[in-house]
Amino acid sequence: MHIFKWRWVLCPIILLCCTNSRAQSPNNNKLWYKKPAAVWTEALPLGNGRLGAMVFGRTNEELIQLNEGSLWTGGPVRTNVNPGAYSNLQIVRDALLKEQDYEKAYEYTKKMQGYYSESYLPMGDLFIHQSFRDTAITDYYRDLNIANATATTSFVADGTTFTREVFVSAPDQVIVVRLSASKPHQLHFTVGLNSQLALRKAIRDGRVLECRGKAPAHIQPNYIQSKNPIEYTDTAGCRGMRFEMQLQAVAKDGKVTTDTAGVHVSEATEVLLIIAGATSFNGFDKCPDSQGKDEHALATAALGKAVKKSWTALRTDHINDYRKYFDRVHFTLASPAHNENAAKPTDERLLGYTEGAVDPSFETLYFQYGRYLLISCSRPGSVPANLQGIWNKEMRPPWSANYTTNINVQMNYWPAETLNMTEMHQPLLEFVKAVAKTGAVTSREFYHTRGWALHHNSDIWALSNPVGDIGHGDPMWANWTMGSPWLSQHLWTHYAFTKDKQFLRETAYPLMKGAADFCIDWLVEDKDGFLVTAPSVSPENRYIDDNGKHGSVSVATTMDMEIIWDLFTNLIEASRELGIDADYRAMLEAKKSKLYPLHIGRKGNLQEWYRDWEDEDPHHRHVSHLFGLYPGREISPVRTPDFAAASKKTLELRGDAGTGWSLAWKINFWARLLDGNHAYKMVHDLLHLTGQTGTQYANGGGSYVNLFDAHPPFQIDGNFGGVAGMGEMLLQSQNDEMAILPALPDAWAEGAVSGLKARGNFEVGIEWKNKQSNRISIKSLAGSHCVVRTAVPVKVNGIAASAVKDAFGYTIQFNTEKGKTYELVPR
Repeated sequence: MHIFKWRWVLCPIILLCCTNSRAQSPNNNKLWYKKPAAVWTEALPLGNGRLGAMVFGRTNEELIQLNEGSLWTGGPVRTNVNPGAYSNLQIVRDALLKEQDYEKAYEYTKKMQGYYSESYLPMGDLFIHQSFRDTAITDYYRDLNIANATATTSFVADGTTFTREVFVSAPDQVIVVRLSASKPHQLHFTVGLNSQLALRKAIRDGRVLECRGKAPAHIQPNYIQSKNPIEYTDTAGCRGMRFEMQLQAVAKDGKVTTDTAGVHVSEATEVLLIIAGATSFNGFDKCPDSQGKDEHALATAALGKAVKKSWTALRTDHINDYRKYFDRVHFTLASPAHNENAAKPTDERLLGYTEGAVDPSFETLYFQYGRYLLISCSRPGSVPANLQGIWNKEMRPPWSANYTTNINVQMNYWPAETLNMTEMHQPLLEFVKAVAKTGAVTSREFYHTRGWALHHNSDIWALSNPVGDIGHGDPMWANWTMGSPWLSQHLWTHYAFTKDKQFLRETAYPLMKGAADFCIDWLVEDKDGFLVTAPSVSPENRYIDDNGKHGSVSVATTMDMEIIWDLFTNLIEASRELGIDADYRAMLEAKKSKLYPLHIGRKGNLQEWYRDWEDEDPHHRHVSHLFGLYPGREISPVRTPDFAAASKKTLELRGDAGTGWSLAWKINFWARLLDGNHAYKMVHDLLHLTGQTGTQYANGGGSYVNLFDAHPPFQIDGNFGGVAGMGEMLLQSQNDEMAILPALPDAWAEGAVSGLKARGNFEVGIEWKNKQSNRISIKSLAGSHCVVRTAVPVKVNGIAASAVKDAFGYTIQFNTEKGKTYELVPR
C-alpha cells in the first residue's frame, strides 16, 4: 500500500488523493444493490436528525417509509402513579440484608413499579406508482451514498433511463425526491401519502396535499398480550399528539394535478417532490394538544421555503451541511491487490465477507456507515436516537422503540465524541436535563431520596419510574435503578473530550451532583460496613444462589457498584476542575472508599453478584458487570491487571456469541483488554449476514443486507457500539493518557486514520505499517497537557522526547498550545 504524504493529517482532501485507489474508490462510500428492497431491512435509511426515510428502490411501485423523530404516543408523565411504592422498600431491604430471603425480596420489589413507557410511531408512507408501456426493466441499480447522504435508484424502461434521487435536508427540513427521465416527457406517475395512524386529507391552493393525523393516547409494548393494545381514547388527559405531512410536486414541464388521492404527473421530464412533516410536540412537560406547537404552520413554512429553491440549491445546501460532519474522519486499510469482494453489490459483499472473504475496505465502509447513521438520526435540536434511531415502520415496534437506559441508549452515543461528532451528542445531553426533572419526582415519590432517579426505560416524555405496569414486570429489568449515574457519565465524557468548562459548570456538574445525591441516599451499609445497593439487579440476568434457587434481586451487583464508583470519581474530578464544593468532594471521597469492592470469583472471573453465585444462563448476552472495563475506567490492564485478567476470564466463560448490540459491546471490551485480534473477531461476527425474518435474539445477531444491526430484530445500538469499538482499537484515552493503536489486529497491519478525538480535546491522525505507527499527528484544540503511549520511542516535532517504558510501551508527556499540531515519529 502506498504510504501517504504526511500532509494528509493536516488536510483531509490530500488523503483522498493519496490513498490506495481501491480503499477510497467511489463504491467504498456506497451501499449498492442490483435489485429493489423486498423487505424493510433491505431498504436504505436517510435522515436529518428529525425526519427519516427508508427508500425501497422499487420500480413501478416505489415505497418510501417516513418518520418524524418526535412522533410518539402519550403525553407528559403522570406523578403519584404508585403511592404505596415506598412502603415496600424497607421490607425488601430487610429480606435481603437480614433474612437472605431473595424470593421475598423479588415479590416486594415488584410492588415498587410504575407504568410502561410510550411508543415511537411511524409517520407515513409515500407511494410512487409509475406506469410503463413495457413491463420489462433492465439496468437496475440503487445505492446509498454515505459521502453525500443521498439515495439513488435508476433503471431502464421503455428505452428510457429513469432516475430517482432522495435526500433529507437538515438546512431546509424537508425530504426531497427528484424524478427524472433521459428522454423528454416520459414521466407518468401518481404519488400518494398514507399512514397507519388516523389521517385526514385536504388540498391547499390546488397543489399541496395535506395529511393531518393524531397519535394514539397509548400503545401497549409489543411484548404485552392485549386484546386492545392501541388506545386512541385519552382517559388520562393530555395524551395523543397531532402531526401533519405535506406534499407538493414541482415540475419543469408536463401536467401536474393534485387531489386527496395524491399528486398526478404526466408527460414530464423532471419533477421534484417536496415532503414536509411536523408534530405538535413542544417538550417533555407540555401537553401535545393544548400546549402543543402548530404542526400545520411548521410544515407549511418548511414546504413553502423549499419549493422556492432549485434542485441544485437544495442538494448543494444539504451536502455542504452534511459533509461538515462526515468529512472530519477518514479511515483506510491496506487491501489485497485484487479484492474481488469489494466490487460486489453490498448484499453479495456481506455474504462473501460472512463466508470468509478478506475485505478490509468493507470494514472501513461499515465504520463510516455507523458515523453516517448517527449524523442522520441525532442532530442538535432533535430528540435523542431511540432503539431504532429514527427509522420505524411498526405501530407496536420492538420494545416500543423507546430509550432503554440499561445499555442501549447509552451505546447509541458511544461514538459521538471519539469519532468526532460531538454535536450529535447534544440531543442526549439535553434529554438528561429533562429526565433529571421527572427523575427528581420519581426519587422522592418512590424512595424518599434526594436527587434524581432513572430506571430501565424512558421515552420522549422523560419517563423515569421503574416500569412494569405496577407489579407485572420482572424486576430483573423493570427495577434496575442506575439510569441516572450512567447517563451522568455522558455529561462528564462530553466535558472530557471538549474541555468546555462552561458546560461543566452550568450543566454537567449540577446534574451529576443530583445523580450522586440519589446514590448517596440509595446506598445502605451491609453487615461488614460496606456501602451497597439494595435491592439490586444485574440487568436482565439471573443467578443461582448457594441453595440452588434462581433469582434476580439481590444486593450490590457489580454493575451497580461500578456505575456509582464511576459517577463519584467523575464528580470528584469535576469538583477539582471547577475549584468548588471541597466539603462535598471530601464526603464523596469518603463514600467512595466504602463502596462494596470488586471481587474475583473462584473461576478466576469478575464476580457479577454480591456472592460468588452461578449464572442461570452462563452465556447471557448482557455482560453488565464489565461496565468498569467499558464504558467505565475502573478496570484496565495497565492499572488493575488482576481485575483485567478476571474480566478476560469472564468474557471467555460468556463466549463470543450474542445479540447484535452484545457483539458490539464485546468489541469494546476486548479493545480495552488490548487484545486486537479478539476485538477484530467480534467485528467480523457483528458483520455476519443475518436472515431478514429472524426475530429470535437467542439465535444471535449480526447485520442485515442494508447493514442495519440485527439484534434480531433491528436495533441500531449495535451499529453505534460496533464503530465505537473500532475506534477504541485505534485510539484510547480513558486512563489520563492517549494510547496509540492500543488494540490493532493483525488484519489491520497497514492503514491510516485521521480526525479521531481523544480526551483533552485532541484531534488525532495516525499512519501505520507492519502494525507500527509511522507518524502521529496530535492537534491540541484546548491547550491541554498531553500524555501519549506508543509502542516505540518517538520524537515530537523533530525533538527526541524523554520516555518512560513499561510492559505496555512508552509514555511521553508534554504541554501543548491551543491550536498547535504536534507530529510524532519514531526515533
